Amino acid sequence: MKSILGACALAALASIVISAQASKPAPRLANGKPDFTGVWDHPRVGDISRDVKGACASGGRGCSNVVSGELLFTPAGKAEWDKNNKPTTYDYGARCQPWGFVRAYNTPYPHAYVHHPDRLAIMWEQDNRFHMVPTDGRELPKDLEPTWMGTSVGKWEGDTLVITTAGFNGRTWLDTAQHPHSDALRLTIRMTRPDFDHLNWDITIEDPKYYQKPIRNSRTFVLMEKGSELFEYACAENNRCEGGKCAEADVQKDQKP
Repeated sequence: MKSILGACALAALASIVISAQASKPAPRLANGKPDFTGVWDHPRVGDISRDVKGACASGGRGCSNVVSGELLFTPAGKAEWDKNNKPTTYDYGARCQPWGFVRAYNTPYPHAYVHHPDRLAIMWEQDNRFHMVPTDGRELPKDLEPTWMGTSVGKWEGDTLVITTAGFNGRTWLDTAQHPHSDALRLTIRMTRPDFDHLNWDITIEDPKYYQKPIRNSRTFVLMEKGSELFEYACAENNRCEGGKCAEADVQKDQKP
């Protein structure tokens, strides 16, 4: 009987410990705002129009993606979708070009944040790419130079960081399912850290050239185990002869002296 009671007591204690760990509060920056620093596992979202429940890209559990509504194309967007949705479509990512802001969050590799009171640095293992977000409340410049990853600014609404991103070159996809976007793409991301181990990431995708209404994904990220780091990821465009051992067919003959 004592052994049974002892086991029950241990089980109850373990439950209390687990509960305490689960409710551990999020860390705070020097300015009192939530600190998003860490290496985060995210759901593998190959298609932004589909939910993901439970599975994380790097093998953990607790990640999710919840979509709101169907994707409604404009005529221009439908034409681009029909052009993309073919087996022979050129995949820029497979040619080592930047995956793009939205698609980078959908990969089977984790990402990380380094957070400072005035700036959030986003680092993706995919392509080892980074993106800087000033969080001092500034507005987006009116004349943005089109880029692969866009330009971002952030501001706080209570404990929610709101990131606005625009200024895209229109050369990437929103996901591996090849949903297109134009240079009119504008993103609004709302980030919160409800506890130590989870981060809520809510994105609204607006592109009036290609979609009749905004697209929304609400995701849950899970903090990876202490000591986890992003791996090196190398992909070099036009890298055809590893180790410098090029055969005749690997070189541009018309450029030879």
